[in-house]
Amino acid sequence: MSIRIERVRAICTAPEGTPLVIVKVETNQPGLYGLGCATYTQRFLTVAHAVDEYMHPLLVGKDPSRIEDIWQMAMVSPYWRNGPILNNALSGVDMALWDIKGKLANMPVYELFGGKVREGARVYRHADGSSLQEVGDRAQALMETGVQVIRLQFGGYGGRSALPAKPIGACDGAYYDPLRYQTSVVGLFVAMRERFGFDVEFCHDVHERLEPIEAIRLAKELEPCRLFFLEDALAPEQVDWFDHMRNQTHTPLAMGELFTNPMEWRNIIAKRQIDFIRCHISSIGGLTPARKLALFCEPFSVRTAWHGPGDVSPIGHAANMHLNLSSWNFGIQEWSGLGERSQAVFPGCPWLDGGYVYVNDKPGLGMDIDETLAAKYPCDTKLPTWTNARRPDGTLARP
Repeated sequence: MSIRIERVRAICTAPEGTPLVIVKVETNQPGLYGLGCATYTQRFLTVAHAVDEYMHPLLVGKDPSRIEDIWQMAMVSPYWRNGPILNNALSGVDMALWDIKGKLANMPVYELFGGKVREGARVYRHADGSSLQEVGDRAQALMETGVQVIRLQFGGYGGRSALPAKPIGACDGAYYDPLRYQTSVVGLFVAMRERFGFDVEFCHDVHERLEPIEAIRLAKELEPCRLFFLEDALAPEQVDWFDHMRNQTHTPLAMGELFTNPMEWRNIIAKRQIDFIRCHISSIGGLTPARKLALFCEPFSVRTAWHGPGDVSPIGHAANMHLNLSSWNFGIQEWSGLGERSQAVFPGCPWLDGGYVYVNDKPGLGMDIDETLAAKYPCDTKLPTWTNARRPDGTLARP
C-alpha cells in the first residue's frame, strides 16, 4: 500500500505560557506521522486556522515523500505568498514531512542532510538586568555552567532608563529613549569587559530600536568591546543601509529574525553585508527553505544563527539543531532553555550540556507530543503589549 497523507491538523499549547503551534501530519500507515513547528506566537490562531482549513484539504491524499513538490505547491496555492501566516503554516507541514521521511529511512533528519559535521551546537544565552551588577552576576552564572557566548541586555529592548515627560494625551505603549539606550549599552559593554576581560564572547540585540544612522554610530562605539555580533541593528525595511554600515564599522552583524521573503536576505548575503543570518525558520517556510538558505550563505562566508527564543517550540528547536549539526557554516544557536513542562509535553527534547546543545539519534526529528498533556496548557489569546514600542514623544516605533 502506497503511503498517503490522511490528515493535517494544528495543535495549540502553551506549557510555559507562550502560545505554540504544532502541526501533525498523519498518514494512512498506522502509527506513522510527523510533527512540525508553525509557531507565530502573536497570531497563533490565524496560523492554526490556515493549517486546519487550507493545508489539510490541499494535502490529503498526497505522497508525503514528495517534500519539494509539496512545498512549492503549498507556497503558490494561495497566489499571494511570503507572508508570516502562511509561511508558518507551511513550515509546520514541511518539518513534519521531513520527520516522516526520517522515520521511513530510520535515520535522524541530520543524516538526510548529509550527516553531522559537529556533535553539538554552541549556543548563546541571555543575561539581562536592571543594574550593571545584576547583568554581570547573571553573565557570571552562565559562564560557570560552561556557556561561552552571552547576549547582554540592560533593562530589556530599548533599555529602561528614566524618560523625559510625555506629551499631554500621549498613547499608552512601551516607551524608551533611543539616546539613553545607546549610551547605556556602550557603558554596559565597557563595564563587562572590565569585569570579565576577553575570555568570553558577548553579543547584543538592538531589536530595531534605532534609526539607521544611530545604529551605525552604536556599532562603531562598540568596536573596542569586540562583540561576537550586533543583532537586528536595522529593520527589514532598512536593509539598504547595511551597505553604509559595513563601510563604517567592523563590528560583526547579525540579521534576519523578521525576514519572510528571500528578497530581504538575498542581496545583503551576496554583498557580504552581514556575518550571521538569524531567521526564524518557521517564518520562512520550514526546513526546506532554511536548508537552501544555509547553503546559499556558505560561499559568502555568512554563518547561521537561527532564532531560538521561548516562542520557538521544542519541535522548532529540534529542527534548528538538525540544521546546525549538518551545516558546515553554522555559527551559533540562540538557546532560551526548555522548562520541565515543555519537556513533559514534548518527549525527546534537545538538551543543554555546558555550552552546547545536543539531540537524540532517533529517526526523524526525534520528537513526540503528549496531546493529552498539551491540552492541559491552553493558549492565552491576549494580544502582546511589548510590540507597542514608542519614543519619548509618543511616536510609534518598531518593536
